Amino acid sequence: MFSRLLLLFIFVPVIELGIFLWIGERLRLLNTLAIILFTGVLGAALTKSQGLRVLNDFRKSTASGQLPHAAIVEGLIILVAGALLLTPGFLTDAVGFLALVPAVRSKLRKALTQYLSTRIKIITPNGPSGGNRPRRSKPLDDDNVIDV
Repeated sequence: MFSRLLLLFIFVPVIELGIFLWIGERLRLLNTLAIILFTGVLGAALTKSQGLRVLNDFRKSTASGQLPHAAIVEGLIILVAGALLLTPGFLTDAVGFLALVPAVRSKLRKALTQYLSTRIKIITPNGPSGGNRPRRSKPLDDDNVIDV
């Protein structure tokens, strides 16, 4: 995992720098900086509007007594998209804008949910993943569990 992050933090800035130089040669410095500023402002506005929409979905889910897991995952994707859009760069902006498109975000949410469901184990008083298993005779809080 560390090596993947290291490669990400090395290659993304190098690619961004190459794109900056390539676009800067064609559009000149001021136009390139104007594009960067414009995408940052537009990205912040889109992130805010999409985030408020997801917050509204979260509130509706909780008000109706449902778990807001989809809204939470979408909020996480929007948070990452906003960070990418505020980061100066054309590649990060492209990925950030893609993540704000509802159809793309829905596919990302499904993929992330699928990934997380294989990585997270839910333990209930009835055993792993709930089900119709008989209740434990031993209490769940046996000093090996931290109740949060």
